[in-house]
Amino acid sequence: MELIHQALQYILENQDRFLDAVMVHARLSAFALLVSILLCVPLGIFCAKNPKIETSVMNIVNSLRVVPSLAILVIVLPFLGTGFTPALVALTVLACPPVLINTFLGFRSLSPAVLEVAVGMGMEKHQILTKVEFPLALPFVIAGVRTAAVEVIASATLAAFIGGGGLGTFIVNGLGMYDFSLLLVGAIPVATLAILSEACFAGVERWITMYQRD
Repeated sequence: MELIHQALQYILENQDRFLDAVMVHARLSAFALLVSILLCVPLGIFCAKNPKIETSVMNIVNSLRVVPSLAILVIVLPFLGTGFTPALVALTVLACPPVLINTFLGFRSLSPAVLEVAVGMGMEKHQILTKVEFPLALPFVIAGVRTAAVEVIASATLAAFIGGGGLGTFIVNGLGMYDFSLLLVGAIPVATLAILSEACFAGVERWITMYQRD
């Protein structure tokens, strides 16, 4: 309890610095998640509809999943230097696999009978995609985004190693100075953000599933 009290005291005495770190951490995580969604949802749909490229793309994506987050940060360092941008690129790479794989599985799991009914009703391809396929696959897509969000928020702490800022700065400094109260200043908010993200996306996923059942 003494460490938590000291961490709260530090936050109260350094509110501007703390809030700035929270905003950088949230912005870094949100941008990485947004870019991964914009890239991987269309790519996942494309792979689900084109079996010829499916194996190649999925193998590449699965290989990215085994690369540690810190290794990705170090790999982009020589090309992009330090700061916000290389951290964003590394976190985007980290977020892509769950979004892409879940989108692919969502579209591949659709029943052919449902699509045949849509065609029989005279719907055009874009209507089938937007009004039938995408709504049915949406719970899978949200589940992928939910997984990616938690991974990105947790891994964004590593951005501090390459000057990306965020809450990881307190953790790195706390470890360097052997100051566990300072470490908690970064660790507790990161854990809180990850739990809130998980709860929010779980709620959205449950709401969509309930809406589909109705």
